[in-house]
Amino acid sequence: MMKMNYFVNTTLLLAVMIACTAAFSNSLQSSLSMRFLPQFERRKILQSSLLTSLFGGSDDPAKAASKNSPKSKGPTNEIVKTVKGMKRRRLGGSDIFVSELGLGTQRWVSADFNAPDKDICYKFMDYAILKHGVNLIDTAEQYPIPSDGNSANEGDSELLIGEWMKDRKIPRNDVVIATKITGGRNVTPRNIKKDCEGSLKRLGTDYIDVYQLHWPQRYSPQSNWGQSLAYDINSDSSTYWRAMGGPTSFEDLCVAMEGLIQEGKIRGWGLCNDNAYGLAACTRTAKGLGVTPPCSIQGDFSLIDRKSEENGVAEAASPFNENVGFMSYNALAGGMLTGKYADVPAALDDLQNRDRAMKALQSPRGRMDTRGWGQTLYRYRTDAAQQAIMQYRDIAKRYKMTLTELSLRWNRQRSLVTTTLVGHSNQKQLEESVKYFTKKDPLGDELLWEIDRVHMQNRLPIFSSDRVGKDWYGDGEIGERIP
Repeated sequence: MMKMNYFVNTTLLLAVMIACTAAFSNSLQSSLSMRFLPQFERRKILQSSLLTSLFGGSDDPAKAASKNSPKSKGPTNEIVKTVKGMKRRRLGGSDIFVSELGLGTQRWVSADFNAPDKDICYKFMDYAILKHGVNLIDTAEQYPIPSDGNSANEGDSELLIGEWMKDRKIPRNDVVIATKITGGRNVTPRNIKKDCEGSLKRLGTDYIDVYQLHWPQRYSPQSNWGQSLAYDINSDSSTYWRAMGGPTSFEDLCVAMEGLIQEGKIRGWGLCNDNAYGLAACTRTAKGLGVTPPCSIQGDFSLIDRKSEENGVAEAASPFNENVGFMSYNALAGGMLTGKYADVPAALDDLQNRDRAMKALQSPRGRMDTRGWGQTLYRYRTDAAQQAIMQYRDIAKRYKMTLTELSLRWNRQRSLVTTTLVGHSNQKQLEESVKYFTKKDPLGDELLWEIDRVHMQNRLPIFSSDRVGKDWYGDGEIGERIP
């Protein structure tokens, strides 16, 4: 009787499946992707898809991550612990766990007008790491920026971090250090090893947790501060990229990084300012060679720059696919998403009030009031970006929070984001960041939908412009190739 019931139940299940498949097939008769296939072939495809959804695949990211890479320790972004109110997440498929808030060090001890000096940076690390559960510090061999060769030199940020760890007698495994090799043609197997050893020496440590390419070893349109988005084959074929054998191959890159891992000099490696092609090319090449794939990709990401969610990066990085963590930076868009420039424009944009603009240049409120950063970061101040910023500010007011809080909390809870790297000029800013990253309640669905509605008006506001000159002929405002 049990066998008979089993047979009947199985028969009924198959009958339901076939009926569902027929319904699906009929509903897709006019589908462009399948309309030239015979009906029988379409039915076979649909049956296969339905059977897979019922009996195959997995909705468990841990199982998917393990299947995609034998070296995977688990799914990226899973929360593994909470320390002093600060959540820590798995970075890619590695065993590296990073706090949701990371300390960005680009301007630490730099030659900038409001750069935090050594004492302030020590206080930052004391407060965030020793008292509030932050464990991630992101730096680079090129930091600080700007460096003038006098009061500030490249490598000083790494030196500072190493000195703090030594002075405070910090157990090495209490801190996750991510640093970067200078990108472009500098990325060669020889330089990967040499530059890594230089960083290790400056940091005063035996190993680096995450060693990243500051920008890709190949031509990529998105690896700059301008408005380049389109791939340009002429740029890719330039002498810079194609001379002397061309860029370092993905194979040589992956093997060189694996060499550092085997020597115990790094725990994992990652990308920065790259795209979905670069991410997938690295992970697939590494897996094909049987070496460790990258565990992270770092990118510009904010309320006004959501391209990484929509250009394939989020899909590629998913634990169901390449299982790579995402480090978000510029969550406040160079200060624009703090609201400090909402009522009085940045100096370079204040064309209607020259006297006020000159005063702002002499006493800047932030980077956007300086000639250097103000010009370099112009894309965060396009008309489309500023229109979106004003709408987000209005939303923040309605929900009784600052624009800074809205921006950081939104960033924190995106499914793509593993950790958000935030740079600070003073202690008050850091304390605000810590407060927002330890709040227990997430932003509500209604609020998130209001944000999405603004986003839908212009999905790429920082890459939009209504002031491109007729005689620019493919050059952007800082000389980058556009579109």
